[in-house]
Amino acid sequence: MTSASLEKSPNVDDWLTVSSDNLITIRTGKVDIGQRISTSLAIIAAEELDIDYDRIHVERTQTGVAPDEGVTAGSNSMEQSATAIRAASATARHHMVLLAAKALEVDMNTLEVSDGLITSRDINRSITYSDLMEGKEFGIAVDTNAKIKVPSEQSVVGTKVVPKGLNEIVTGKFQYVHDMTMDGMMHARVVRPPHYHACLKSLDENKIKKLQLEGVKIIINGSFIAVAHEDEYRAIKARDRMAAAVTWDLAGGLLVNDLYEALLSNPRVSHQLVDGVPDDEPIPKLGNPPDEATKTISARYEKPYIMHASVAPSAAFALAEASKIKIWCHSQGVYILRNSAAEALGMKPEDLVITHVPGPGCYGHNGADDVAFDAALVARALPEIPVLLKWTREDEHAWEPYGSAMVMELRGSLNRQGDVIEWSHDTYSDTHSMRPFPGPNGLGPGRLVGSRYMDPSVPPTPPQPTGGSHNGKFRNQDPLYTFPNRRIVKHLVKDLPLRCSSLRALGGYANIFALESFMDELSLEANMDAVDFRLMHLSDIRAKNVIEAAAEAFGWPGNNSKGVGCGLAFGQYKNIKTYAAVAIEVEVTDNAEIKLRRAVIAADAGHVIDPSGLIVQLEGGVIQAASWTLYEQVLYDRGGITSRDWDSYPILRFGNVPSIKTILMERPGKPFLGAGEATTGPTAAAIANAVYRATGLRLRRLPLTPEAVKLAALS
Repeated sequence: MTSASLEKSPNVDDWLTVSSDNLITIRTGKVDIGQRISTSLAIIAAEELDIDYDRIHVERTQTGVAPDEGVTAGSNSMEQSATAIRAASATARHHMVLLAAKALEVDMNTLEVSDGLITSRDINRSITYSDLMEGKEFGIAVDTNAKIKVPSEQSVVGTKVVPKGLNEIVTGKFQYVHDMTMDGMMHARVVRPPHYHACLKSLDENKIKKLQLEGVKIIINGSFIAVAHEDEYRAIKARDRMAAAVTWDLAGGLLVNDLYEALLSNPRVSHQLVDGVPDDEPIPKLGNPPDEATKTISARYEKPYIMHASVAPSAAFALAEASKIKIWCHSQGVYILRNSAAEALGMKPEDLVITHVPGPGCYGHNGADDVAFDAALVARALPEIPVLLKWTREDEHAWEPYGSAMVMELRGSLNRQGDVIEWSHDTYSDTHSMRPFPGPNGLGPGRLVGSRYMDPSVPPTPPQPTGGSHNGKFRNQDPLYTFPNRRIVKHLVKDLPLRCSSLRALGGYANIFALESFMDELSLEANMDAVDFRLMHLSDIRAKNVIEAAAEAFGWPGNNSKGVGCGLAFGQYKNIKTYAAVAIEVEVTDNAEIKLRRAVIAADAGHVIDPSGLIVQLEGGVIQAASWTLYEQVLYDRGGITSRDWDSYPILRFGNVPSIKTILMERPGKPFLGAGEATTGPTAAAIANAVYRATGLRLRRLPLTPEAVKLAALS
């Protein structure tokens, strides 16, 4: 059992502590953002420690206390944190059994463990974990070769449990960061410029003095402006009045042009991919199709900017005391945030303590890091006063980092037998990675939006091409199918208008939408069933199994009649994570609205720890991806973002959520496979494929709105 997390935190004490009443506290650098990772980790610890699940407490992640596991991202939590906690728990159990044998003066082979009680079969005496370890440290390294339970020995893994925190949520006792209170606290709001490039020009001092006379604290640091008051409502009103006291230098505004043409024509840095990894070899030109090709088709697919659009805006709590600042926030990377925020503030990292507190759910880089830094700026200006800073809905919609707009150009050739004998895929996109990772020349601070406006400002560093396997824009660009003559090229496009970073599935959502839509188009050219066509081009048996399972459970090919159609799509996230096939039935109404009737998911996530948690991850991915696919796009003009509320940025409503059936392919003993992002891309392609079967219209630009359907019908 090896894990990158254990390299940084190699000791048992880094991961768990035994306290009174046989309670076990486990620590993790992976935060719970609603994906139930705390539940899965508690199940694993309970299993390996032979202790009741309810005795496991998962401590909130705090810098300086929890292991540094980087960022909760990439569907990596199970493979990293779960592997580490499994090894630490198994090591701890073995160590405590050894201590018990010594304390009871018996052979350790005579000892049995049940719910943290170690009993000798020979002398009928027992001792608890707490008796052995309360108030003590283990003082040993995690044994990566520690004996762990095989599936046949497991009694907790795979069972239904009450998710950690659920009781508090349903009884209203759960505390989100928005709910935090402290004596003497103030509520703060930021006064934002109209867009990224605007800066402070002038202030109406008379209006400011009136606010100050009413007890409003005003923070002005360069072009960063905020207000604070003891009463939240008065802080909100003060923010509006302060906005009226500010004149901005608009500096020309946002770039406005044909977005998709800009993606193709702007300056760019390009790399070819080999087995999902970019190299520095010359980009192969797209030449003539192979001589044996009987059919060659091309298609271009487009995705707009999309946002996280969490139902609640971001928030953070901060307190500056002496030379230290404490921050409570919903960041997914508390250590990288600490280090970059400390650099921006001229502090030592250890003088900035960040604790994760749940907030708006999000997969990716939303406003959590930015609002935390905003709160720190306000708290530093108001020492010894606790500050709760909340973004507004407009702040969230207009200032969070978006998922980049993308263009995918594909070409494929078939031989007489219907085999794909040539495959070309170019993806054009802005970056998908602008989290505040520390780096040279203020790299991390420049990625915190508040640092751009304070004095001295830290401008953002232009993004650089990413390497690695299936990262960023080229995630899932290289298909799992066994195609010869592949040409896969990724293009990092420069000088695009909006701020981008990681959003659930990164480039995988759009790349699989394009890839799996194109597979359907090729299957039609080959005059083959879409499922059979996919199976013919796969050698991975687990991939085949999920497609076959989804098709069978769905009743493929389903009901394809006038206005009703069925589609199926497949993907293995990053080509190494969870395998997922999604089949969907849609109805296209006379008003060109796409209604989702039913969906089937089949997924292989390796060894399943928390089946209920896995199911909600997969189904939640379908629902969010359906929203992106049917409704979502960020709109803007020269004056700034115009998608600032739910009317201008509509999302999926309950009335269009399909019934969903989920099938889990059990793989006991197999490695964990991250699942949080597996169904997003297949969902988009399945919907587009279903719309084609319902209408005969191939829609290649997202979102698939009624206007898009009507335009396709007219053309």
